[in-house]
Amino acid sequence: MIEFHDVAYKDIIKIDNLVIREGEVTCLVGKSGGGKSTLLKLLNKTISPTRGKILYKGEDLAAIDSVEHRRRVVYLNQKPHLFPGTIKDNLLQGFYFQRRKAPSDEALQDVLEWVRLRKPLSTDVANFSGGEAQRLALARVLLLDAEVYLFDEPSSALDDETEDIVLDTVVRCVKEKKKTLVMVTHSKEHARRHADSIHHMHEGRLQGGGKT
Repeated sequence: MIEFHDVAYKDIIKIDNLVIREGEVTCLVGKSGGGKSTLLKLLNKTISPTRGKILYKGEDLAAIDSVEHRRRVVYLNQKPHLFPGTIKDNLLQGFYFQRRKAPSDEALQDVLEWVRLRKPLSTDVANFSGGEAQRLALARVLLLDAEVYLFDEPSSALDDETEDIVLDTVVRCVKEKKKTLVMVTHSKEHARRHADSIHHMHEGRLQGGGKT
């Protein structure tokens, strides 16, 4: 469980109280510039509050080692970065960084199927479209088997049909594994379909919450 207590970041975000429940899908919706991405960065310790306290499983986030926290709480931003090389090279980057045993090629192919990226592992990523890059980055994050996934508009570069399929599959996989997902989405329909809890953000403040 993640709790916000009187949290502010500069003049961008001011959140009196927020609870993100473990094992649930929480969606953040609202206009651009409302502070949604900033909230995800606070959860990932990319940035730190200028006021207040964030608790992760009852422990003050400020006291948790940042590197260890980011292994448990993984963040995927709107413009994912691809590494030079092949699809396989990119999928394994997280395992290299964390010095963990790499999964089998079969497991890599499975996660590519989840995101509907049907290409050989040996495919060079140099000329990937925005949608292909987004799906590959999403697959790379899902492979890490984190406790919490933070997705910032994970399907913004996809066409409507692919977006529906990918998000349906990703949310189902997250729920089956009993993980926690916090997702920024431009689509209120996707939020209503997938979320256990929806929070509307406007000018850095929460405007109500709960399923709508």
